[in-house]
Amino acid sequence: MTAPTLAPGIATPINQRALVLDLVIPVYNEEADLGPSVRRLHAYLTENLPYTFRITIADNASVDDTPRVAAGLAASLPHTRVVRLEQKGRGRALRHVWSTSEAAVLAYMDVDLSTDLAALLPLIAPLITGHSDVAIGSRLSRQSRVVRGAKREVISRGYNLLLRGTLAASFSDAQCGFKAIRADVARELLPLVEDTGWFFDTELLVLAQNAGMRIHEVPVDWVDDPDSRVDIVATVLADLRGMLRLGRSLLTGALPLAELRGRLGRGGPDHPETTLVRQFVRFAGVGAGSTLAYLLLFAIAQPSLGAQAANLLALLP
Repeated sequence: MTAPTLAPGIATPINQRALVLDLVIPVYNEEADLGPSVRRLHAYLTENLPYTFRITIADNASVDDTPRVAAGLAASLPHTRVVRLEQKGRGRALRHVWSTSEAAVLAYMDVDLSTDLAALLPLIAPLITGHSDVAIGSRLSRQSRVVRGAKREVISRGYNLLLRGTLAASFSDAQCGFKAIRADVARELLPLVEDTGWFFDTELLVLAQNAGMRIHEVPVDWVDDPDSRVDIVATVLADLRGMLRLGRSLLTGALPLAELRGRLGRGGPDHPETTLVRQFVRFAGVGAGSTLAYLLLFAIAQPSLGAQAANLLALLP
């Protein structure tokens, strides 16, 4: 299927007789979790999703038994395939699969299925109807129910606070592994996204916001994976470098977002990008300072008060 092109200011409703949803599961060395997770996801989609779908396992150069497990799943489960990449990077995997998919709506989930699958239909429905362009799960909504440690809670809230202060982000949760985008919108935005790793999500969302795209947020129930192997320190440093690079590009006008808004008939004189320079200068120091103070309070209080109490203290104004 060739997804419909965007009309100025209007998203065309999707032809539901063709492939509607391509749901990507990026994996790297997930031989233990991949089978149970994909089977559970496939069963849920088969029983509950009223649209045509495909599950794409995007193998990011795994060196364990993941390729064999993935091949077995593709052979035994209808509407399931494997795409193998020889380089790591979640962003690289999503860019490759999304850029080559014939589906009308493109989505991804983390392999641990930390997000309750009941949120999937609310995530993609506004894209299918044409109401929204991008949809994200939010763990930071008041309606969300989240189970995770204080350390990850502090890092997540601090990161999103910094995004709001420096890049004027209006969305609440940049890094939840549960997102979807219309294919016609992805074709416009993906060529502008440089990151191939964890910052890919944030960069895509910031560009979408500044291009006048409608971003729909879905509160999610989310349970932290205690076996997550994400290197938090390396990821945070990479995210900070990405924020600096993206902020510089927006400030200098290096990205053709004005032209994109004009082609799509989105935005206007009061669009967020028109005030981004002033907001960046005004809030960068405040955002960075408040985030550092937030993390510092937690670090000081945690040894004596414990993680939960230190988190509460750090969250106080």
